[in-house]
Amino acid sequence: MDVDLSISADTIRVLAQKARSVASTLQDAFEDGHEGDVEFDADTLEEGHNHDGLAEEAHDDLSDEELRELIEDLNVDEAAELVAITWIGRGDFDADDFETAVQEARERAVGSTATYLLGMPMLADLLEAGLDALDL
Repeated sequence: MDVDLSISADTIRVLAQKARSVASTLQDAFEDGHEGDVEFDADTLEEGHNHDGLAEEAHDDLSDEELRELIEDLNVDEAAELVAITWIGRGDFDADDFETAVQEARERAVGSTATYLLGMPMLADLLEAGLDALDL
């Protein structure tokens, strides 16, 4: 199947790698018991500052933010193709229906594409399966 993409297959592979990295970082955090830990800061509790004394643990890994920014920086056509490839990878559409999937993605686009895609379990696998289905 010959598909003409606005977004390169290499770019999609990079996004899939970053998505896999984000997923493994999240998995490691859950296994270590650090699900966005919030710690009480005893010193500030005692000093009576005008806040609730919570000190959120800083996240050293910015890959989630980087991935979100990369997806948000895509133009409308690229974002629609990325969503369509994800849908094909998930089995919602066949590879032969790529153009239909892209059109559907354009029509359904409401809100953040990054939020939508990053909310999908196994995003990296879906992107790779979509690329494979399209022989890219």
